[in-house]
Amino acid sequence: MKPILSIVIPAYNEEKRLGLSLRKIMDYLDSRGLQAEIVVVDDGSSDQTAAVAKEILKDWPLVRVLVLPKNQGKGAAVREGVLQASGELILFSDADLSTPIEELEKMLPLAREGYEVVIASRALPGAEIKRKQSWLREHMGKTFNLFVRLLLIKGIKDTQCGFKLFQQEAARKIFSLVQCQGFAFDVEVLWWARKFGYKIAQVPVVWVNSPESRVRLIRSSIKMFLDLVKIKKRGRQLSCPNFPCHK
Repeated sequence: MKPILSIVIPAYNEEKRLGLSLRKIMDYLDSRGLQAEIVVVDDGSSDQTAAVAKEILKDWPLVRVLVLPKNQGKGAAVREGVLQASGELILFSDADLSTPIEELEKMLPLAREGYEVVIASRALPGAEIKRKQSWLREHMGKTFNLFVRLLLIKGIKDTQCGFKLFQQEAARKIFSLVQCQGFAFDVEVLWWARKFGYKIAQVPVVWVNSPESRVRLIRSSIKMFLDLVKIKKRGRQLSCPNFPCHK
């Protein structure tokens, strides 16, 4: 039977944190009686991430543990998981559950109303930041989002929160075209969603910063800005007859 929901979790060297997150997800799904598939994508880890996932999920009825042959980046891992997920709705979530899985409660009604894409936001009124990032990380994030809005996507204040829900058809159409393998993939996902004219809902959520973030301030930031330029260039190469133009 086709599951109502698939939860895709990209994981790179997450053997220490993944078990707790998976247990929280299973407890939440059990408490809500939700039929869901859990998809863990090991992004070429050098530790026991995949083995931990398989052990924790061994009794869960709908499970996929995918292992990429080498580390490719969060975007590549999410893309692989989404394209192999079978749920009518597909959520991807960071492995550390910085956005608690319970926040899905705010998003499911919007998906049922017909929004093809529902994204968590830390920047909307009503969002609750329980543990903040450092001043430098927070302001670099705001600067990055400013460039995103100037270059590519207007009207979305937080593109990077790792908690996004999709209708299956939209997810497969979008992720089949995503090329960014690193952290800027969130921007490309939303850029394609706009290109296809999908309805996007933004939801304020609870968020807890993880001190073990994989984002490296200088290296990751440079790569993300370069990826923005690539997305912008790719947009210019697309002809408007094939894709609706949305400024």
